[in-house]
Amino acid sequence: MGDVTRILLIVPPLLFALTFHEFCHAFVANRLGDPTARLLGRLTLNPLAHLDLTGTIVFALTQRIGWAKPVPVDERHLKHPRRDMMWIALAGPISNVLLALLFGTIYRVAAPLPEQSVSTRLLLYMVEGSVFLNLGLAAFNLIPIFPLDGSRILTGLLSPVAAERYRRFEYAGPFVLLGIVVLGMATGFNIFGYVISPVVYVLGGLFTGGML
Repeated sequence: MGDVTRILLIVPPLLFALTFHEFCHAFVANRLGDPTARLLGRLTLNPLAHLDLTGTIVFALTQRIGWAKPVPVDERHLKHPRRDMMWIALAGPISNVLLALLFGTIYRVAAPLPEQSVSTRLLLYMVEGSVFLNLGLAAFNLIPIFPLDGSRILTGLLSPVAAERYRRFEYAGPFVLLGIVVLGMATGFNIFGYVISPVVYVLGGLFTGGML
């Protein structure tokens, strides 16, 4: 299977993983009282409403890091802003882990079936890719660097004083992420890969019965 074919086969699982991730952010925000995402058309499973072109291309090429357009949240609508923001942030990674578990179960059942056609093997490759992509997205987004979901989750877990001190570094988060990516490309030492890959392959093995 050529590289172009592999990329084309991974695009549908990637689009669905990113879309469902952002949809769950919007869904939880709406349930907790903030209609901002819903009013802006983000409470939808239409991928066009969520996708960031650059983030999608980066994830398709690296299969480790990527992003979609952040779901807008207005904390003024939330009864408990810090706690509610934590749950809104956590909804994205949780959704991807659940999708990975679902696709892993499908792969576990279907992979051993005999006499598979070419189309069936291609579908299984997409299902297998879905496990990896969703676990990769979940693990990456749980890193506690702004603006990733992990930073919002950590903010909700910290004491109010510690959370306020932590949020002072919010402006620097995107530059830190960019610096790590650029450093990894320049030196070949991808810290995200070392952090994410073990999580992905351990959980992937558990979800698929060790078939990945």
